[in-house]
Amino acid sequence: MGFENLLFEVSEGLARVVVNRPAKLNVLDDATVRELRGAFEKVADEDSIGGAIVTGAGEKAFSAGADIGELSRMGPLDGRRKSLSGQEAFSFIETCGKPSIAAVNGLCFGGGLELALACTLRTASSTAKLGLPEVTLGILPGYGGTQRLARIAGPAVAREWILTGEGYPAAEAHRVGVVNRVYEPASLLPETEKLLRTILSRGPVAVRCALEAITRGLDVPLAEGTAIEADLFAIVTTTQDMKEGMAAFLEKRKPRFAGR
Repeated sequence: MGFENLLFEVSEGLARVVVNRPAKLNVLDDATVRELRGAFEKVADEDSIGGAIVTGAGEKAFSAGADIGELSRMGPLDGRRKSLSGQEAFSFIETCGKPSIAAVNGLCFGGGLELALACTLRTASSTAKLGLPEVTLGILPGYGGTQRLARIAGPAVAREWILTGEGYPAAEAHRVGVVNRVYEPASLLPETEKLLRTILSRGPVAVRCALEAITRGLDVPLAEGTAIEADLFAIVTTTQDMKEGMAAFLEKRKPRFAGR
């Protein structure tokens, strides 16, 4: 499928998804959210793609958030539909089975941060600024932000960020666990690609199962989560990748994983 608001390219098994609305600070209108879902359907469906980097076009913004013009026209039914649509798209990104990294290259507010939180990991430029300012507009995060931020950084951080609506520099986002790594602007994309390629060099089935164990385990009691882990552990012991990984370790060589 073609995209109007995204750039989508694949290089050596790695997809790069770029929100391409720099004149509007890469805001996420309804059409762009639908295209993000479509882009990750391609990532999920194509065996040649191992994972994806998500970023914003230009130097100013990853994404400044949702389209305020669209939000201003909402009634309660429209608001619920919009929230559910965005939640579904971002949940697909989170659970598509392949790792993704949000490379936060500038302003990352509202729906933009909710998009980043749906990715597997987050890296940020040292000049980036992140936040959920929805309460300053009289609304609250609606694309999963209230839930994912609390799970990623803890409820205390989520309450402060969401209830104040303030923006925070990348260093602070890293300190509280919202961002995994911070790089100088020129190094952000190369280092993010290096990080993702490190993940993609590991056993593909093991990576997929580990992601599933973490995601499913977040919403259940510990005993149920460890049972999920045991079931997935049993699955990976049947794979060729496990045999190859063990053999490579014993033979002191790099493994050649086949993804099966």
